[in-house]
Amino acid sequence: MLVPQLGRPVLSLCSRDGVAQIRRRIEGNVMIKRWVIAALFAGVAAGELSGQAARPRARELGVAPGIFAPGALNAITDVGGVRVGQVTVLEGDSVRTGVTAVLPHQGNVFLDRVPAPIPVGNGYGKLLGVTQVEELGEIETPILLTCTLCVWKAADAMVAWLLEQPGMEAVGSINALVGETNDGGLNAIRLRPITAAQVRTAITSARGGPVEEGAVGAGAGTVAFGWKGGIGTSSRRLPASLGGWTVGVLVQSNYGGVFQVMGVPVGRELGQYAYRRNVEEGSGDGSIMIVVATDAPVDDRSLRRIASRALLGLGNTGSSMSNGSGDYVIAFSTHPSVRRGHPDRASRRDSVETGRRLLTNPEMSPIFAATVEATEEAIYNSLFKATTVTTRRGTVEALPIDRVRELLTRYGAARR
Repeated sequence: MLVPQLGRPVLSLCSRDGVAQIRRRIEGNVMIKRWVIAALFAGVAAGELSGQAARPRARELGVAPGIFAPGALNAITDVGGVRVGQVTVLEGDSVRTGVTAVLPHQGNVFLDRVPAPIPVGNGYGKLLGVTQVEELGEIETPILLTCTLCVWKAADAMVAWLLEQPGMEAVGSINALVGETNDGGLNAIRLRPITAAQVRTAITSARGGPVEEGAVGAGAGTVAFGWKGGIGTSSRRLPASLGGWTVGVLVQSNYGGVFQVMGVPVGRELGQYAYRRNVEEGSGDGSIMIVVATDAPVDDRSLRRIASRALLGLGNTGSSMSNGSGDYVIAFSTHPSVRRGHPDRASRRDSVETGRRLLTNPEMSPIFAATVEATEEAIYNSLFKATTVTTRRGTVEALPIDRVRELLTRYGAARR
């Protein structure tokens, strides 16, 4: 089942609890067994998506990190021009994965590049395109997120799509930027189950506006702190006295640690955390991709400083960036004055850049704080919105919202 854009579900055939019982009844009938089971799991998969709409975002529970206000959507798309497209790939009782695309602006990013660095918290990952971005300080393609073994298929599909675009007829080199986390706990990852058409759909369907969160797109099969993780987003808008700039963050959460919400030890209180078996049981490994966008006029040097603060937001949720974790931050600015044209067309852009004004070092501090806040809240949203997911590999439960609400109240952490 392919679910593009906002993950509109098909009709659920039965509840998840009924699947096991019905499956047992038909085990002896080989002729009907396979197609009935497939149909039942298609219904459960649809139910997984439909349940996300009813789950609250963090702010609805009074979880509002920091002091700055969010943008109108509290999403990365509050940064003007940024678009997000998602395709969720659900197949039978085994495939739960997808593609999430982030486009920095409305134009062709290859011909109108944006400054960007990629700081690394812990480098256990297969992020594609990182060395050229680090060398040149710019990105030239949309940012794609997917599952680990789908990285190269996603890159190939994106490059093919880009080569077809107007103005790309003479292009002979493209640095595709594709990030990943390993969703093999729920997803049949060895099938590498995404197609070129699905990648194209994620890119071409990208739009501004609200961003679907939870078990959608590249977050369909991810796990965070032992609960269902996924896609989450948040933003902060600075007051005019601090420049009025916006920072937006999108995450693909798939990592471990000792989960905490606004300092409340949720993971410990609910008995689910890293190293529990040593203290009891568990593992802290996993990965997270963090994408940070801002409309502030900053270059790749300053963006590196901004991006590194996203790791503070990650730490606030209980991550220790363990040995097997791939923790990457891709940060870019959409401000027109800092964009960089293709080298063959640089003269026009150079004339624009001559008179540009970049933010000074002291002006960066409120953007740093906004980045920490938005990253932390985006991660909370990725867990709060995600629903329980079941495949033949097992079930990963959604974060129990009612119990989290009780803990927030008990610790006095929820805003009223």
